Amino acid sequence: MNKTKFLKSTVLTICSVSFLLPLYASEFPGNSWAEKNPTELGVDASKVERLFDLSFQDDATQSVVLIKDGYLIAERYADGYDKDSIGTSWSMAKSFYASLIGISIEKGEIGSLDDKVSDYLDYFNEDRQDITIREVLDMTSGLENPDHEHEIMFFLDDHLGYAKNIKRDKETNTVFEYNNVNSLLLGDILVSVTGKKADDLLRERVLDPIGTKNYTLWRDAADNVLSYCCIDMSARDYSRFGLLFSRNGSWNDQQVVPYDFVQETYNPRWLSTSDRAGMDRRGYGLHWWFSKNDEEGLIMNASGKFGQYIFIDQANDVIFTRITKYKSTGGSKQDWGPIRDYEINNIGRFLWFFKILEKIGFYDLEKDFKSPVTLEDGESKEFYENYNQIIDAMADLSRE
Repeated sequence: MNKTKFLKSTVLTICSVSFLLPLYASEFPGNSWAEKNPTELGVDASKVERLFDLSFQDDATQSVVLIKDGYLIAERYADGYDKDSIGTSWSMAKSFYASLIGISIEKGEIGSLDDKVSDYLDYFNEDRQDITIREVLDMTSGLENPDHEHEIMFFLDDHLGYAKNIKRDKETNTVFEYNNVNSLLLGDILVSVTGKKADDLLRERVLDPIGTKNYTLWRDAADNVLSYCCIDMSARDYSRFGLLFSRNGSWNDQQVVPYDFVQETYNPRWLSTSDRAGMDRRGYGLHWWFSKNDEEGLIMNASGKFGQYIFIDQANDVIFTRITKYKSTGGSKQDWGPIRDYEINNIGRFLWFFKILEKIGFYDLEKDFKSPVTLEDGESKEFYENYNQIIDAMADLSRE
């Protein structure tokens, strides 16, 4: 090929690649989100209203926020709440802390997703010694998983002490079982390779780089990071994390989460798994759920108990965040106060008893406890019933 043809070919290639690059790639929020009307970005406002109306059919909804191309295009709040109102993540935190594994691999602190957990945790021996980090992230570790999914652990002083003693009772990588112990152990792996607690790493390596300011990262009474459940922040700030993954881990020209790790995240290990009626389309992989994965497109989400969600439609650069009603008890370290010594054998019976004691005034939630707690007004029902309609309504935002 002569120089003229080579130059012409190169220019055409560059122009073609530039055309394919997302036009929104440079728009990120600073201290606050830049705002636009839905119609300015080609989104039908009536479709946004439908999505929000479906979400607010459930009285538990506190906040919904919709981001398109890096702009806040709509939000709605329940009475008494606003853009600064804090919610709690519950298991959405799993997706946050999982990102640190990808960062540690990039930094050479962890070899790969297929390294054995026992390479980093010496107590992971005997029947657990061959479990890999990938299997932990995919919820295929084979660790014992009772009906309560180890939620009993949440009411103990030392969550990690409990998790260390959970053995394997099935073959690895053969069955999906949503297991909180898997996620808690990630924090211990990170301590072993960095010498830092996972919440400090999350602050330094993810939250600070994406401009998140007002948040709480919870630890248990024994000072273990609750990497399986507990981050408090506003719906707007949760949406920052969604935008980070929509943009392949990049934020203002800084690669915060490695590109390759984000790409792995977008390839679910399990294509169909459900823990709730009517939610049978959900897949799972690397501590993320997949709400939709078909010929019409892909929507990935971080998901938390009682209906906390960060939905991501990466192809259309849309983030939809929904959190439920929450009132913080303050602090960042768990303290169960008057019920610390209560023996928990049945989680359902315990929670029922806990609510009865609160209603009769046996304790003052804000004064006697320090912990994330979702009360009855924040427990979703209709949102789960409408789940498939909500996912379809989100996907419909980008259809002509």
